[in-house]
Amino acid sequence: MPRFMGFVRMEEGVGTPPQSLFEAMDAHIGERAAQGVFLDGGGLYGTEDAVNFVVRQGEVTRVDGPYAEAKEVVGGWSILQYDSLEEAVADQKTFAELHAKHWPEVTVVATLRQISTGPEEPGD
Repeated sequence: MPRFMGFVRMEEGVGTPPQSLFEAMDAHIGERAAQGVFLDGGGLYGTEDAVNFVVRQGEVTRVDGPYAEAKEVVGGWSILQYDSLEEAVADQKTFAELHAKHWPEVTVVATLRQISTGPEEPGD
């Protein structure tokens, strides 16, 4: 069964989501967990304590947050499992619609990516 990673990106510092979104997300995630679709996930703190290790020309440099140049940050993530790509895409749209309904004043990008299971031959 294909697994996917979902990301929610938004501008940093937009404030706390409304309580109605938290409640809608709890219900949405609870239903998906009961169905075996939602495997794990959660929200992320801001970049003030983030640490990046940048590899450039064979050298590793540590760069601590916050990152003033970052306009969008990942605010949440999930690991999901669906029977098909079509089912995953449809459910990600439902997830995005929760944000549109309960927090319409904030621009949110809900991204879905399939998780690789290992090296793949060209054409697979």
